[in-house]
Amino acid sequence: MIRMEELVTKYISEATEEQRKIMEAIRLIIHTEVPSVVENFKWSRPVFSTDSDFAYFRTSKAHLTFGFYNYEKIKDHRNLLEGTGKDMRHIKLKRLDDLQPEIIRNWIQQLVN
Repeated sequence: MIRMEELVTKYISEATEEQRKIMEAIRLIIHTEVPSVVENFKWSRPVFSTDSDFAYFRTSKAHLTFGFYNYEKIKDHRNLLEGTGKDMRHIKLKRLDDLQPEIIRNWIQQLVN
């Protein structure tokens, strides 16, 4: 059974139409790949976790940021991840067409396995 956090659903509903489409697609991928995922709302954004936090998204005017904790577990052969944080990296998505579901699935599997 998929357990959706009400505050995450509210966050998604308040975004632009394109960002809603992207977040709904990512959310579905996460729940499909990680049936035990727990959704939280921390630091004013949706955060996904199992034993620890592994991903989040955050809206901005120009794009959606989909970020990853413990990014060093991810083999990013295409160098798509951005950022300079010690433990986190992200990708920026402007359109649903920017989302590469197979890459996202693979990254999530690497993070939780």
